[in-house]
Amino acid sequence: MVNRTVVGAHYGLTGWLAQRITAVVMALYTLLFLVTVVLLRPGDFDAWRALFAAGWMRIATLLFFVSLFAHAWIGVRDILMDYVKPTGLRLALEVAVIVALGAYGAWAVEILWRA
Repeated sequence: MVNRTVVGAHYGLTGWLAQRITAVVMALYTLLFLVTVVLLRPGDFDAWRALFAAGWMRIATLLFFVSLFAHAWIGVRDILMDYVKPTGLRLALEVAVIVALGAYGAWAVEILWRA
């Protein structure tokens, strides 16, 4: 007899789709970043600072980081659900990951808006 645990309708599909969308956003940003660096060729700190001082670059970079953290969260959450069976330990690890990703997100915002 197979014992299945139902976690909700289309739960896996939502995570799968979110992973693909965030991967596309990160790939597009990478292409944008590479084209921008090749065209502008920032060679010193002031040139890099000027590049990230532009509002469009800050927003694009912030969108990249939001996508990166969402992508990481979904991946780590799925790994924890698959391999960490004790519920309390899994919850503690999930909270630790959320806190770390939140701190990294706040740090990214601080760096981007300090430039």
